[in-house]
Amino acid sequence: MEPILLYGFPSGSSMGLVAALEWLGRPYRLCRVDMLGEMREPSYARVNPRHETPVFITDKGELLTETMAIAAWLEARDSERRISFAPLSREADRMHQLMAFVNTGFTGAFFPLWSALEMKDPDPAMQSALRSWGRAYVIERHDKLEAMIGDGPFLVGERPTLADAVFAGVARWLDYHAVADRKRWPKLSALRERLESDPAVIHATMLENGEASAGKGALVGHLPLAEVIDRYGK
Repeated sequence: MEPILLYGFPSGSSMGLVAALEWLGRPYRLCRVDMLGEMREPSYARVNPRHETPVFITDKGELLTETMAIAAWLEARDSERRISFAPLSREADRMHQLMAFVNTGFTGAFFPLWSALEMKDPDPAMQSALRSWGRAYVIERHDKLEAMIGDGPFLVGERPTLADAVFAGVARWLDYHAVADRKRWPKLSALRERLESDPAVIHATMLENGEASAGKGALVGHLPLAEVIDRYGK
């Protein structure tokens, strides 16, 4: 069977993994999940008890969660090294380093902003404090990443890899939360422009928005969430 990625909308970090599957070029299926509705339903706990995306159903029908674990699964099967590098190479180490930073401190910096936005019982004073803290934290993490990356067209080397996929899904949150002008970080801004114009990222973004996109033909189709839960949920 083809692996299945459950990806979230709106503006889910998992959009980048859709792009990674497209770059990989092997047959895959998708399941589009409403993070503000379907993901919060009790039945969703059968595929992820933490009620989060992404969720990955492997080609053996096994459940896998967490972005880094899914990226590792894809990397291990990237025999043509379309989205990764030789396991013992310096480039692979560098990819893992940047991917880990983006998936931890960089992504985590947005947590106060999401918390303020999604607060069930709005508390203006707490929301103001969370937004102030979140903006400062996001800016600091952008400063760090800007200093970490080189002058190449992508995070590692001349082509997009899993590190760029993880970054692409999260980087747009800077605009979503109106934290700062992206041009404040020239290298990151240029990287975002390259990724946003990449056919695989355009494909992934269109699907996230509920628009039709066939991509380059690796996408076999979408499955309803209810069917995925019934077939693969615990």
